[in-house]
Amino acid sequence: MINVQERTIKKVSLRLLPFVMICYVVAQLDRINIGFAALEMNAELALSAEVFGLLSGIFFIGYFMFEIPSNMILYKVGARVWIARIMISWGILSILTGFVQTEWHLYILRFLLGVAEAGFLPGILLYLTYWFRKRERAIATSILLLAIPIASIIGSPMSTWIMDVVNWAELSGWRWMFVLEGLPAVVLGIVVLFYLTNRPKEAMWLTKEERDWLEGELDKEREEAKLVNKASRKEMLKDKRVYLLTLLYFTNYTAMFGLSFWLPSIVKSLSENVQTNLEIGWLAMIPPIIGIPANFILGWIASKNGSHRQMLILSFGIAAIGFAACGFANSSIMMVILLAFTAIGLYGFMGVFFAYMTFFFTERTAPVGIALVNSFASIGGFVGPMMFGLVSVSLGMFILSGLAIIGLSLAIILKPGKEEKDEAANVSIT
Repeated sequence: MINVQERTIKKVSLRLLPFVMICYVVAQLDRINIGFAALEMNAELALSAEVFGLLSGIFFIGYFMFEIPSNMILYKVGARVWIARIMISWGILSILTGFVQTEWHLYILRFLLGVAEAGFLPGILLYLTYWFRKRERAIATSILLLAIPIASIIGSPMSTWIMDVVNWAELSGWRWMFVLEGLPAVVLGIVVLFYLTNRPKEAMWLTKEERDWLEGELDKEREEAKLVNKASRKEMLKDKRVYLLTLLYFTNYTAMFGLSFWLPSIVKSLSENVQTNLEIGWLAMIPPIIGIPANFILGWIASKNGSHRQMLILSFGIAAIGFAACGFANSSIMMVILLAFTAIGLYGFMGVFFAYMTFFFTERTAPVGIALVNSFASIGGFVGPMMFGLVSVSLGMFILSGLAIIGLSLAIILKPGKEEKDEAANVSIT
């Protein structure tokens, strides 16, 4: 007979994780599909590489400015209502992008899209802390963040297929891509209002025994967190570890989104035999396919052994080697193969990091802390695309390798309070 612990974890996982992952797939798709649109949009609207780099990155300026306020509102009004608002508004803005006529229309809509989506990922991460204990959190966040490679795998062929095939009402395929890929966000946002439950105590799909057990376990961890982390937001803002977390995530963020927006164009520039957008889409989906098992396996190992920091060090080491090798690639096939290796580190980082980050906060400081780390790191989403618009592909890859080395160094020195106390205790004993 399954005990209450196993039964509750299974119920919560099956109820929440597939749904929030699907929502994040749609978020990622609407965020990065401008990279595929560039294959036709740049020529139609006469956009230079520098302008496209700015367009890709300006999303993250709006995202950065409104992420902390958004997460604080979510904490007050509840995840159900606020996540629904986020999804419906970004879906509408994505649809409107299909009707732009000038680069300034794009600047405005991409900035507003960042404002609309601000708070979604940190909000979901905060939401997962209401439902999963530390020991399950790495695997839970790994499942959520499978959305990033899945969005690329689905988006690569789907976006390029729409662009090649759908030309209704004499509108270009890239315009229909924005419209058709924005609609799911609106629909899912409405579903969120009826499907999500804010806290375990409100979950009528759990038995009373299951609700009481889960709330009791989470309450214990909250009390433990108060003993090793800063108890107030003011104290947390003085904690240097929060800013080291931000810088560590910035290094990954810059690489992830620099490549997400530019990969189709990079593949096209190195290809002599690629004839259609769809062929580029098939090649661009290979690195994220490799990223899926890497994300899941590293998250599983971290959850099982509590080896979050070691997995972060490993992921940055792989990424540093991979990016350095990419700097010497001179064909699309070689670039894709090397990026597939790099993806092991780049995507393997994600689930482990987001679970590890929550170890540094209490329930009171988590809404601001998680949003602060994600918000400032998201500046990397502006830097990465801009960088590839200004420098050569080879130089860009070497820069990303250097950033990965910085991330590796930070992962070595950064430890949550409990690890620091344990190490101090071991030193005093010896």
